[in-house]
Amino acid sequence: MAKANYSFQKRQKELAKKKKKEEKKQRKLEKQKDPAEEKKDVFLQED
Repeated sequence: MAKANYSFQKRQKELAKKKKKEEKKQRKLEKQKDPAEEKKDVFLQED
């Protein structure tokens, strides 16, 4: 019987965590950026 490759599973888990963290970081940056852009749009529309 073949032995389980735990190092591969560990690496995959680490990559998944890293990807999820990066996606969360991007969402957070977009969320911070959006209110500033919305305010700009409001000022432009008023003119």
